[in-house]
Amino acid sequence: MDIAMIGLGRMGAGLSRRLLRAGHRVVGFDVSEAARDALVADGGAGAVGLEDAVAALTPPRTVWVMLPAGEITETAIAGLTRLLGEGDILIEGGNTHFRDSQRRASAAGATGIRYLDIGVSGGIWGLEEGFCLMAGGDAAAFAIVEPLLAALAPPTGYAHVGPSGAGHYTKMVHNGIEYALMQAYAEGFELLHDGPFQLDPHQLAALWNQGSVVRSWLLELAERALAADGELSGLAAYVEDSGEGRWTVAQAISSGIPVPTIAAALFARFSSRQDSSYALRLLAALRREFGGHAVRPG
Repeated sequence: MDIAMIGLGRMGAGLSRRLLRAGHRVVGFDVSEAARDALVADGGAGAVGLEDAVAALTPPRTVWVMLPAGEITETAIAGLTRLLGEGDILIEGGNTHFRDSQRRASAAGATGIRYLDIGVSGGIWGLEEGFCLMAGGDAAAFAIVEPLLAALAPPTGYAHVGPSGAGHYTKMVHNGIEYALMQAYAEGFELLHDGPFQLDPHQLAALWNQGSVVRSWLLELAERALAADGELSGLAAYVEDSGEGRWTVAQAISSGIPVPTIAAALFARFSSRQDSSYALRLLAALRREFGGHAVRPG
């Protein structure tokens, strides 16, 4: 299939290259000329703007927006809604609030554009391991782009989860759970590091990854980070949040559903900007390991 990818950052570039490896044609646009050139070097086609990207496709067209949440995505979606038309498919794969996805789907649908909100998990490892994809929106549009999703995901690693907004709602809750899991590991490893015994956190991470009930991919990433620097001395204990944790807690308050563990994990990230601890250095290390997120030197 042919597809235009708008945004060639860590995630957009990984999605594009995985599609290219599966034999799909990808036209990519990014404000960075270097990012466009890198895609071309990998066999894709470069576009110098939204109009150029859309013009490079044959109707019915499929365009995937993979940009940070906020004004940059809002502007791109508005521009593409003007350029696309009846029968075209517009996918928004960034970490967007599900209410924004519902609003955009309604506006796009008024012009005959079929809108899919697809939550994407997998970070910088998705290119090799595959991405987990949670799609909301028009079921017929999902069926059309399913060959693309099958190429991007591991076997059974993608699904149509519900109507417009459901994909990004699912990803929001996914990320709230991620916050809580990471915080639990961080706190536990601080107890190991600063407790009454001279323990080796890397040794225990490796041990727990062998049959333990707390083994996970995140624990594998902790093992990797601790192997490189058991003291995590090169990291500042400063952990950003990118919005989804806040949205999860806000939704929980709106729905009257208690999420004390997720809320505490979010507040721990807030405290990291005022304090320094081993636990928070591990959080920073995990974000760097699974998503390639920027970290601050210690």
